[in-house]
Amino acid sequence: MKKLAKYLRPYLGLIVLCVALLFGQTVCDLTLPNLMSDIVNVGIQQGGVEESAPKAISRQGLSFLEVFLSGEDAARLEGCYETVAAGSDSILTDSYPAAAQEDICVLREGGETEAQELFGKAAAAMTKSAELMMEQAGTGSEPSGGEAQDAQTGETQMDVQALYSMQPLFEQLPQETMEETRSYAQALDSSMREQIATALIRPFYEELGVDTDGMRSGYILRVGLQMLLVTLAGAACTILVGFNASRIAAGVARSMRRDVFATVESFGSAEFDRYSTASLITRTTNDITQVQMLIVMGLRLICYAPIMAIGGSAMALQKSVSMSGIIVVGALFLIGIIAVVFSISRPKFQIVQKLIDRLNLVTRENLSGMMVIRAFGTQEQEEKRFDKSNRDLTSVNLFVNRVMVFLMPAMMFCMNAINLVIVWVGAHQIEAAAMQVGDMMAFMQYAMQVIMSFLMISMMFIMVPRAAVAGDRVAEVLETVPSVQDPVSPKRFGPQTGGVEFRHVSFRYDGAQEDTLHDITFTAKPGETTAFIGATGSGKSTLVNLVPRFYDATEGQVLVGGLDVREVTQKDLRERIGFVPQKGNLFSGTIRSNLAYGSPKATDEDVRRAASVAQASEFIEEKPQGFDEPIAQGGGNVSGGQKQRLAIGRALTKKAPVYVFDDSFSALDFKTDAALRRALREYTKDAAVLLVAQRVSTIMNAEQIIVLDGGRIVGKGTHKELLASCPTYREIAVSQLSEEELQ
Repeated sequence: MKKLAKYLRPYLGLIVLCVALLFGQTVCDLTLPNLMSDIVNVGIQQGGVEESAPKAISRQGLSFLEVFLSGEDAARLEGCYETVAAGSDSILTDSYPAAAQEDICVLREGGETEAQELFGKAAAAMTKSAELMMEQAGTGSEPSGGEAQDAQTGETQMDVQALYSMQPLFEQLPQETMEETRSYAQALDSSMREQIATALIRPFYEELGVDTDGMRSGYILRVGLQMLLVTLAGAACTILVGFNASRIAAGVARSMRRDVFATVESFGSAEFDRYSTASLITRTTNDITQVQMLIVMGLRLICYAPIMAIGGSAMALQKSVSMSGIIVVGALFLIGIIAVVFSISRPKFQIVQKLIDRLNLVTRENLSGMMVIRAFGTQEQEEKRFDKSNRDLTSVNLFVNRVMVFLMPAMMFCMNAINLVIVWVGAHQIEAAAMQVGDMMAFMQYAMQVIMSFLMISMMFIMVPRAAVAGDRVAEVLETVPSVQDPVSPKRFGPQTGGVEFRHVSFRYDGAQEDTLHDITFTAKPGETTAFIGATGSGKSTLVNLVPRFYDATEGQVLVGGLDVREVTQKDLRERIGFVPQKGNLFSGTIRSNLAYGSPKATDEDVRRAASVAQASEFIEEKPQGFDEPIAQGGGNVSGGQKQRLAIGRALTKKAPVYVFDDSFSALDFKTDAALRRALREYTKDAAVLLVAQRVSTIMNAEQIIVLDGGRIVGKGTHKELLASCPTYREIAVSQLSEEELQ
């Protein structure tokens, strides 16, 4: 996969944008639990009161609180507020209606911090004093006269008038008891003092005529609107990340397919011997698709999950340090499961891709060889062959899927177990007043976000092994160096036509123990036909494949136009050669497009003349659309002889100085063969023609016939000369021609 990283470089800007958007999405996702916690804690439990010291309080209320503070702290609290005379401030009256009839105390600017500290101490000390009084009165924990139950919300509220009536009782408490309550308040955690103080503020506001129900509703609506905006922002980030990730992945896949195709186009025959067609198709399609899916999901999950895991852990720690161990244990459990699953599944993914290659190979062979299969009645055998490949792939896929399926139940078990533990531990902390309900709910959500992050990572571990294997297979093709390379400083062909010359040429296929061709030397002159004949496997096709450099000679030199074929570019060399392969292949299009395939500048007259020489004009004119008649893929809608004649016509359209016909007349009847050879002699009178044939009648008029046997030249000359001097040729000729024809 690292070898393919270069394809991401053009998209670095988009990748950075995706990471930034993912960071924004994470911030939004991490903000929502906090806002939900605020709604529960502040909006519901605290009635919308956000501050821990009242912004305004009645004169009587402030005096009541000072009872529970030391003389110094009482003076400090008094200094935090200033008294506003009744009806003196109309703006203040709008917020606090009671200010129209009585003096109230308003928090001074800059005194918020000190007031919060002192108000918290006073509220905590008052609560402790009330508990001590109830214990002395033997009432246990039942509500005192200063408390009432809200019929709608079910929360306990204080009646400040009842509290004021109890002020003489509080003042009569022994000094030791008051010191005890102050010490208790001082030792209490600041967050707990803040909770107690916040709960006490609402009744003081109600005393001033503040609409506390409206305050509650307003706070919930305001924070709810914030949650909606944050959700929309997170959704926008998610959509943009998905859009850009898809663009990046599609662009990378496009570039990879382009490069793989270009690399395969540069392959010589040796590379095609190494890679099967089915394997190259799989690597160009399925393997690159796997990499594309990894990029799409990777940009969305690989970057998002770690940010979420770290951010969620940090936010959870803010809510409760004591419960953070729950997340750590759950994370370690998941990491262990992921590691085990990954170690088991990765080797299997390598096998899966090879089995896909095998399945594609069997499918391709069956589709291309359907006529042969039907002719020999081997449908059942081929079905079994396909079924075996299919079952092998299915078996490995099932094994991998069974291993991967284990992840989800493990994740769900871990998530539910963590939820259960959080609720159990959080309930005890809420009971001990060490945590608020909203904070526990937020902690639970952060824990789930952390666990979900590991779930995302586990999903990537499912994709990464297979994509890594696929990426390595694609990289293997891209890194393959073709055996046939253009020279660093190529030479150019001169204006002379030249011919073809072999100088002591030997050739051996990769991995072979022996040479296929041994010390081949001959010259094919312009204006002459050099024919090759011999038994099957004698090396005829291998020899002519060296001319256009489909392979390079192991020893010796192959010269075209006086230049070694390794000293010129493949493009220049092949532009001088009209090549007709042993198996003619046509492309989807029209007859005209196939005839002009190698000569884009060919005129209509050139195409028609080439078709006439190739003896194809007659059947072309019989077609409803003539030269514009469609040709199916591979030439499936024309006969073997017609396909061969069109392939010959395609080569002739080039008007090349060298023509190579590799057993290209085998599908022609004798009449068409003879007519084509007569027309061809006139058409190629200035070109060197290399002709591979199995029929002696096709080559008997050639100026030079080369007889091959076991990769060696065993005869060279004209038809008559070889009949007299070459037993191998005479044996072939006698087997095909009558005594009269031999003469």
